Amino acid sequence: MNILVTGAGGYIGHALVERLCALTDLPGYGVPARITLCDVKLGELPPDPRVRGIEGSFADSAVLAAITEPAPDLVFHLACVASGRAEEQFDLGLQVNLTGSLQLLERLRQQGKSPGFVFTSSIAVFGAPLPDHVDEQTPAAPALSYGAHKLAMEILLADYTRRGFLRARTVRLPGIVPRPPAPNGAWSAFSSTLIRSLAAGQSCTMPVGPDATLWLMSRTCCIDNLLNAAWLATQAPGEKTAWTLPALHVSVREIVAAFDARGDGTASARVCYAPEPAIEAQFGSQPPLSTPAACAAGFRHDGNLQTLLDHAAQTL
Repeated sequence: MNILVTGAGGYIGHALVERLCALTDLPGYGVPARITLCDVKLGELPPDPRVRGIEGSFADSAVLAAITEPAPDLVFHLACVASGRAEEQFDLGLQVNLTGSLQLLERLRQQGKSPGFVFTSSIAVFGAPLPDHVDEQTPAAPALSYGAHKLAMEILLADYTRRGFLRARTVRLPGIVPRPPAPNGAWSAFSSTLIRSLAAGQSCTMPVGPDATLWLMSRTCCIDNLLNAAWLATQAPGEKTAWTLPALHVSVREIVAAFDARGDGTASARVCYAPEPAIEAQFGSQPPLSTPAACAAGFRHDGNLQTLLDHAAQTL
């Protein structure tokens, strides 16, 4: 069984690959025989003979041909140009997030193997301003090019699945924390900065106010959900191929208070606020979230803020 992971060198991709290498059996697929990793930079590869790494952009035709030979049975498509960077570099965002991704779908269609396909979409499909409550009937209305690219891919993947070209399952990720500091252009990265800084006893400045509300999930929980999506790709699709993942709904103030309670009570004094309206509107004004269909499909959040912070501490 052949697995392909795009964006394998990223924060989520690296942890997913570690988990895949540790599995002796992937439910619905069997024993992974080959795990192909692709990213512009991969770093050190896991010491596993099944792993092969190919550096470069999957949107490059030569790289695309290499990573899809032999044809994969399961694809985790994580690679993207993130929110702020896609706004600032429109051509690059379009090339990677949409044009390159469509080329990947076409390559898989032409191979005729109908692989499982797990796609990481984003809560950016909802845009801003958000309604007072978001549920599984809330219409997508992206306000960023990044969100538009993700929504377009959701629609294409549903159609390719309907036609039997592949078996796609899409998950809309909330903020995954704590990401390491990296110039990836993600405007939602401030939540990771907050957790990482307070865990290290350092000061930080937030581009949102203390009452900003967020949808958050730990990387550990995220990987659990990606593997659940892979298992769902072995089942009959039903009416739903895309889910907004359950997430903890917390405020910046609550996160800071949790660190005050965990330490010597000085976390609050280490946080400054300099709200940026565009970032606060898109990623700091997230209302209560209800996802019963996602929960029924086996997706989960971390349970509570303390557990999320415990999971986060394992990655710092």
